[in-house]
Amino acid sequence: MIHSLSYRHQGLLLTGGGALIISPDALLIKLIGLPDSEILLWRGLLTALGFVIIMLARHRAGTVAAYRRCGGTGIGVALLFSFSTFGFVLGNQYTKGGNVLMILAGAPLIAALLSRLFLAERLPRRTWLAIWLCLVGTSLIVLDDAGAGSWVGNGFALLAATALAANFTLCRTRPGVDMSPMLTLSGLIVAAVAALFGLAGGGIALPPVDSLLLLVLLCLVLLPLGFTLIQRGPLYLPAAEVGLLMLLEVVVGTLWVWWLLNERPAPVALVGGALVLGTLLAKGLYERRIERRLRAQGAAPRGL
Repeated sequence: MIHSLSYRHQGLLLTGGGALIISPDALLIKLIGLPDSEILLWRGLLTALGFVIIMLARHRAGTVAAYRRCGGTGIGVALLFSFSTFGFVLGNQYTKGGNVLMILAGAPLIAALLSRLFLAERLPRRTWLAIWLCLVGTSLIVLDDAGAGSWVGNGFALLAATALAANFTLCRTRPGVDMSPMLTLSGLIVAAVAALFGLAGGGIALPPVDSLLLLVLLCLVLLPLGFTLIQRGPLYLPAAEVGLLMLLEVVVGTLWVWWLLNERPAPVALVGGALVLGTLLAKGLYERRIERRLRAQGAAPRGL
């Protein structure tokens, strides 16, 4: 059914859907309550297994060929995705969560600059406007939790944002090649590094049953499915727009925490969330109108 949609709308559906699927990430991490090294270890192992299951379901006998098509670029994608995972988890350890989210909200801007510098991709003014409006909206969401924090933690958050943006930009250098298979390698890299730190810190233990069940839900189901969809986004959309749609995770993730943990966001955070959602909705409706006009004129609105 998705193939009956326009090329651009396929990208919007894949990326936006992926962001919504991973939106309970922060909530489940809070409920799991394990040290960061253990979270990273199980996150890496279970997501790697989840990505393999998805690959086998999608490609069957062509699974090995799908990995091979990624080539050396795929290894770079895996490394960058691993850096973004480490940056996000460690950033939350060394600085306030609000700082991390505020810096991560800059990923679309970083992606736009990288794409302009290395790929000569020009973004329309409406996309630049949406990036800045969403940056303001995300800043309002995390305003209560933001602060000076730690330079180390802020550095890790900046690493996460830059690696995420570079990942999407790198994918754009291989048009038509699905890089999502290489997320398997990324999971293994994260698990291997976390295991080394865990062993150095006194060993690795099996989590309690309740934490293990939540880990399986998050890392074996939600993250592999969501990030597989997101990683396919650059096949259809500029890197900056993929990063922009990922801001849905911040807004919806905040609502998950509010609903299930009763951590009510401040009124200014609700305003910020409405600004992000409103901006993305308005941009989508405006571009839908442009697409219909181009189709009426007999043009093929591939990238708008």
